[in-house]
Amino acid sequence: MKRNILNNLLLICCILTIISCKAHKQIVAAPQVTNTIITPTTTPDENLLRNQLAAIKGRQIVFNTFSGRANTKLNINGDSNDVTLNIRISRDKEIWVSITALLGIEVARAVITPDSIKIVNKLQGLYTIKPFSYIYDYASKQVNYKTLESLLVGNAMPELLNENTSLQTDNGNITLSGNLQDLIYKLMLGPDMKVSQFNLANQSAGQSLQVNNTNFIQAANRIIPSQIDISSIIKDKKILANLHYTKVDFDQQLEFPFNIPERYAPAN
Repeated sequence: MKRNILNNLLLICCILTIISCKAHKQIVAAPQVTNTIITPTTTPDENLLRNQLAAIKGRQIVFNTFSGRANTKLNINGDSNDVTLNIRISRDKEIWVSITALLGIEVARAVITPDSIKIVNKLQGLYTIKPFSYIYDYASKQVNYKTLESLLVGNAMPELLNENTSLQTDNGNITLSGNLQDLIYKLMLGPDMKVSQFNLANQSAGQSLQVNNTNFIQAANRIIPSQIDISSIIKDKKILANLHYTKVDFDQQLEFPFNIPERYAPAN
């Protein structure tokens, strides 16, 4: 394990959160009240889209807690490391990650909440505490912690399931595509309406992200991808992360231990 693990982990946190692009809510003017009765109409295509979106939402994994162990290959600009990620999630509250290297030695631990990112580097006795807004150095300011949880369990990003999207179907496969402000997206789902791939691109900012979900397995009556492959480019940085879950549990009693020893120094 190379000694720049802390900086790499910060980048990985940014890569994970860049997927959570949340468009601003549109402001719609209230209609004037008149005596005219207007009957709303929809086209067959609109009905099809709404029905498909409702079906996809119904196939999303619902959980209170999640825990998973993933054999992971990280490659940042050609700097490759094989590690194990132990991931715990308390829905809507926090994501806890422990990184172990050879022989099961823990080298780093991180906690991501809607407000902050905290990391301890046990190799060098360093720590860092950043506001969640730190990821704005690498991603759009329309970010949302919640959709990071979706990525880690194979759910569709909620922001992409909107009625302004374009819908295509082919032999049971579904493709949703469109724009979220400055982002171009494409979301692909299989006949079971589970996410197989999604792509995001912000050309003006030099950012792109592709996530592939494969090798689906059943865990606690839920279907989840056991393989999640992430490929991202952020300006001059190229990051690859290949996660292979070897153990998955839902709704177990979990602990999220995190502390910074007094002897640790803040990282530069």
